[in-house]
Amino acid sequence: MGWFSSVFPRGMRRRWWLFRPIDALVALWPSRSPRHGLLVVRMDGIGDMVMARAALEHYPAAFGVDRTEITLLGCHSWRGLAAEMFPGIRVVTIDEHAFEKKWLYRLKIALWVRRQGFAIAVCDMFMRKTLTADSLVWASRAPSRIVAQPFITDRTRAEYGWYLAHATRVIDTGPYPTHEGVRHFAFLDAVTGRHHPPETIRTPWREKLPALASDATAAPYVVINFGSNEPGRRWPFESFLAVARRCLEAGLRVVFVGAGQEAFAKPAIAALAHPGAIDTIGTLSLSDLIDVMKHAACVVSNDTGPGHLALGVGAPTVLLIGGGHFGCFVPYPEAVRPDGAAFLSVEMECYHCLWRCPKRATPDDAFPCVAAIAPETVWQAVQERTKRV
Repeated sequence: MGWFSSVFPRGMRRRWWLFRPIDALVALWPSRSPRHGLLVVRMDGIGDMVMARAALEHYPAAFGVDRTEITLLGCHSWRGLAAEMFPGIRVVTIDEHAFEKKWLYRLKIALWVRRQGFAIAVCDMFMRKTLTADSLVWASRAPSRIVAQPFITDRTRAEYGWYLAHATRVIDTGPYPTHEGVRHFAFLDAVTGRHHPPETIRTPWREKLPALASDATAAPYVVINFGSNEPGRRWPFESFLAVARRCLEAGLRVVFVGAGQEAFAKPAIAALAHPGAIDTIGTLSLSDLIDVMKHAACVVSNDTGPGHLALGVGAPTVLLIGGGHFGCFVPYPEAVRPDGAAFLSVEMECYHCLWRCPKRATPDDAFPCVAAIAPETVWQAVQERTKRV
């Protein structure tokens, strides 16, 4: 890339230019501390973090650093889990949405990254945003900046081209839609020059028995996680209720979980009028939720962070998935799939739409490929998992 095209690149979005003075200032900021340590940029959600964790365990050996020399730069959404999931690694989290929208916050975070004096900065994410992940790697000004080849569209081609040209190494981890759990190990293969077989997705977690599981005489329970930050990925709540009724009829308890935004379901749960229907909506911290899911007979969940956490801690889990980027994150391939995992879907000709679905009446509706999953199919999957209890 020539000097002129580097300073005045073509095809960039207006926001890139608005943040250009910050990025230029950070790049020129003096850093007198000796270069040391490894920066790992993971600007993603809980589910993506769960899929990346196994490969991160190999980073000390792969990059020749001690665990204490690794800084994992992540998102606030999973900062409360860091101590359990990444022991010995320094974890720093940020508000990734503010970083890509707010001028002063971006300056603060980028300067902090620059002043750390990292020797190596890496990002192995395939689905990522240039104005977050790639710009943080760039801001580090580490002598070695290693990134994965990202998923590129016509809209993002110019920005990715600029950042990739400023990386010291770009690693191709496979074509779309290679699963993330496999990609992370392909990245390791390229870094180390030797093969690392993909590992089952597992998440270390504490052994804390929740009150729900402390009574050995009580019936086993099924967790119903019906929420999602993306309305389209929410299986219709009436379908969840249909499965809950089947569980209750079979003598199982049903635990409904969710944050405050799921409070709309409280009247319907109360209307079940059953002592085995337990409403915990808005009462559990994320750590408490993981404890509850870990000891469940089965977890039924939309494709959300909690659903992937349930899989990671080894809970028998039924995940209800659509086809927006089928195979990229879900379903898990056999090489990384935990025992007891079921991924239910209804294949449609419009799969791989990247969630730009034209078939919904409103943005609040479920994606048709998600809504089409039959409650009876879900109940059968639950039965297969709970009969072992």
